Amino acid sequence: MFHGAIPSNLSNCTYLRILSLAYNDFSGAIPREIGNLTKLKGLYLGANRLQGEIPREFGNLAVLELMSLAGNNLQGGIPQELGNLTKLEGLELVQNNLTEKIPPEIGNLRNLEELNLGDNKLVGTIPTAIFNVSKLKALKLYSNSLLGSLSSIPDFRLPNLEVLLLWGNNVSGTIPCFIFNASKLSKLDLENNSFSGFIPNTLGNLRNLERLNLGDNYLTSSTPELSFLSSLSNFKSLTHIVLSNNPLDGILPKTFFSNLSYSLEEIQMHNCNISGGVPKEIGNLTNLTTIILGGNKLNGSIPITLEKLQNLQYLGLKDNKLQGSIPDSIYRLTELYELEFGGNKLSGSIPACFSNLASLRILSLDSNELTSIPLTFWNLKDILQLNLSSNFFTGPLPLEIGNLKVLVGIDFSMNDFSGVIPTEIGGLKNLEYLFLGYNRLQGSIPDSFGDLISLKFLNLSNNNLSGPIPASLEKLSYLENLNLSFNKLEGEIPRGGSFRKFSAESFEGNELLCGSPNLQVPPCKTSIHRTSRKNALILGIVLPLSTIFMTAIILLIIKYRKREKRPPNYPNMPPIATWRRFSYLELCQATDKFSENNLIGRGGFGSVYKARIRDGMEVAVKVFNLQCGRAFKSFDVECEMMRNVASALEYLHFGYSAPVIHCDLKPSNVLLDDNMVAHLSDFGIAKLLTGEDQSMTQTQTLATIGYMAPEYGREGRVSTNGDVYSFGIMLMETFTGKKLTDEIFNGEMTLKDWVNDCLPISTMEVVDANLLSQEDIHFVAKEQCVSFVFNLALECTMESPEQRINAKEIVAKLLKIRDSLLRNVGGIYRDLTSVLVTDRDLIGVVVTDRD
Repeated sequence: MFHGAIPSNLSNCTYLRILSLAYNDFSGAIPREIGNLTKLKGLYLGANRLQGEIPREFGNLAVLELMSLAGNNLQGGIPQELGNLTKLEGLELVQNNLTEKIPPEIGNLRNLEELNLGDNKLVGTIPTAIFNVSKLKALKLYSNSLLGSLSSIPDFRLPNLEVLLLWGNNVSGTIPCFIFNASKLSKLDLENNSFSGFIPNTLGNLRNLERLNLGDNYLTSSTPELSFLSSLSNFKSLTHIVLSNNPLDGILPKTFFSNLSYSLEEIQMHNCNISGGVPKEIGNLTNLTTIILGGNKLNGSIPITLEKLQNLQYLGLKDNKLQGSIPDSIYRLTELYELEFGGNKLSGSIPACFSNLASLRILSLDSNELTSIPLTFWNLKDILQLNLSSNFFTGPLPLEIGNLKVLVGIDFSMNDFSGVIPTEIGGLKNLEYLFLGYNRLQGSIPDSFGDLISLKFLNLSNNNLSGPIPASLEKLSYLENLNLSFNKLEGEIPRGGSFRKFSAESFEGNELLCGSPNLQVPPCKTSIHRTSRKNALILGIVLPLSTIFMTAIILLIIKYRKREKRPPNYPNMPPIATWRRFSYLELCQATDKFSENNLIGRGGFGSVYKARIRDGMEVAVKVFNLQCGRAFKSFDVECEMMRNVASALEYLHFGYSAPVIHCDLKPSNVLLDDNMVAHLSDFGIAKLLTGEDQSMTQTQTLATIGYMAPEYGREGRVSTNGDVYSFGIMLMETFTGKKLTDEIFNGEMTLKDWVNDCLPISTMEVVDANLLSQEDIHFVAKEQCVSFVFNLALECTMESPEQRINAKEIVAKLLKIRDSLLRNVGGIYRDLTSVLVTDRDLIGVVVTDRD
């Protein structure tokens, strides 16, 4: 427990051979005078609170064999003078705040056997001189900011290497060949870098390998059968394989599981784009404790051979395409701690034998097609986290849920649970989150919820709950997030405790709630029991009359303002549609269980599906990916936009009190109805211009490359001019019949440049041959029309935002082009019908029959 500074007069001990002050509480700088102890062979100053730089004088310790300065707060670079310590066998500078590059002089340490520079802030490339240190057994450079490629390192270097830890950097290129020639290698960890290319079959040369971690790179397989895995067969010492988050793109070979050593304890291959089934041979690896194969395309059923894995503690198969029922034999996995089956197509009941999984603490069965829960399930008294959301469970929540006394989290949202909420839930003192939203729960919120003293998140939204919000909830001092929206709650919203920080979003959709004006609810009525008869008469007669009068005045004002604010050229705008709520069950059925056949497209925040509702109406359903950190914000933005806007670009920019910028105008965000009328969709990153400056705003959200205006990409500056730019690019795509990714557009040539260069010479150079032919009897009129459209597109895509035309001018020009075409050809041709805009559906100009 020594503390304070290391005394500098230690340098007087000139015959000192070993100085070990590790695992104390020394602080301050390392005395430079220690560099005078020229007979020192061992220097151990690790696990203190030392600061400052590593003294350059340490380069004078000519006979030093071991130096450990690990676990301090040392700054600056690694002194190049350390390259003078030619006797050094071990150098540990791990867990400091060292910056700058690794000095190439480290390569002079020919006797070095272990170099540990991990967990610092080192930058630059790894000096190639290090790979000349032939005695090196352990090279640990993990968790820094190192970069560059190692592909050029000669094949036969570091022949004695046993441990190579490079994880947590940004090293790129292919995995260097010298690694696969290091036959003594036992631990290889290249996780979380930028390695790319094939994982070679020469991986099989590493017969002494115990731990292999290549996760979070860009590695793939040279064959669909993932042959490099088969090369690991018969490894006697292999215990851990981690390949997660690589685009392997293949199927799991049966031989991989058939011939692997029984010593294997862990397999992690999630998010690897692996397809096919889970081989039944996986049951041969009886020492497995961890299997993580989530986020792939695995299909078929869950193999019953998993029951042989008696040591299994973590089974992760979430987000695949597994079907069928959960096998009853799962109960044999008595050591199972965490089970993840969410995001599949599993059906039927949760097996009754789950109650035998005494070690189970985390269970995720969400987003499947499960229908019932056995009563024995509630015997899992030690379960900590329980996620059964987005299934087809029906009926009341069982009273036995109160048996799960140690529960930390419950998510039963998006099911079809009905009945009242059991008061027994109030006995779950450790509960931190409770999600029961999107069900058909009725009755009141139990007062016993005030006993959930650990609760941080409570979501009871989109149910049929009624009655008041219990005042007992004011006692929940840890409550951070509350969502009671879209129920039938009534009465005054509590004001004490955590309720002081909640916004109107927590309570919206409950028409009978009252309270503070900032919650966007009416004020609560005051009692009139003690008023006089005279006051009662006034309140009973005059107030209703004045209310009627004021209501009439308000309605007249609203009507006048609506007429005044009606956007130009929109005389036949239909009234805003009545909102309609759909249950998760309805949407699941309408999309055929979110089938790939109904998938319209995928974006950065989720996927869009076509759905046919029971009354025959077709709608688009957007499913947000909640693993994406900005998904909730995108959802809020999109709801706000959909609440206020129409489908036409002109209306977005001019028809609403605050201009709306779509920010991601592109063909995949345009939906066609049965009449080939196009509608603008996906307002997930739209911006509402409010305040004094309604011309532009800043954003950190990137739109789609190619459609994005130059000022958007360079400066994050978005404006209505940016939408116009995107619109012009879509016009070019539509009338040229070429995509931005066409093979002719590479290097410096873009679609816009191509149209701009060719157009003055001839329209025929750029127009889609399916739209215009010289044999057409109306060729001249149609060529002129197309030429006008291309010129309009170029006006939309001017480099300077200020020089671009606006949406009003676009409409005027398109109508003029349309009228000119009709006058000259005497009719409407099918191949250009989608160009003929209506007043309400401006965006229809960008879509042809073929799109």
